[in-house]
Amino acid sequence: MQEIERKFLVTSTDFIEQAFQKVFIAQGYLNSCPERNVRVRIKGEKGFITVKGMGDASGVKRFEWEKEIALFEAQRLLELCEKNIIKKTRYDVKCGNHIIEVDIFEGENSGLIVAEIELENENDLFEKPIWLGKEVTGVTKYYNSYLSKNPFGEE
Repeated sequence: MQEIERKFLVTSTDFIEQAFQKVFIAQGYLNSCPERNVRVRIKGEKGFITVKGMGDASGVKRFEWEKEIALFEAQRLLELCEKNIIKKTRYDVKCGNHIIEVDIFEGENSGLIVAEIELENENDLFEKPIWLGKEVTGVTKYYNSYLSKNPFGEE
């Protein structure tokens, strides 16, 4: 149940034509403290609840537990979440042996585009497409839980 993930800013929307899947996501936080956060997500027509632990020093590894829940349960839980529900469209792009998830944020976080890639281990190599920009792994201001309280551009 350990997530190994790297995060990048995205420099263009060229990835859209390469995407094999697109889905709208709404997510909120029942708890967004750094030591542990509890997220409720609606992804397309499915609901999920996720618990994430604090990341390691590099921000690459952290505990993650996720369970699919009924859509109506996720909708009700979103009503209990902290302020500012995150809204974004996710594009899945195959890149070599990996899938890069690219999120175009909407609403208060409009203008932000972030890509994430999950890896088998910290040293796992992957193809880096030209539209993948600066790495922001471990940079708190790009965590969704942070963005829900401090929207992009309000610095």
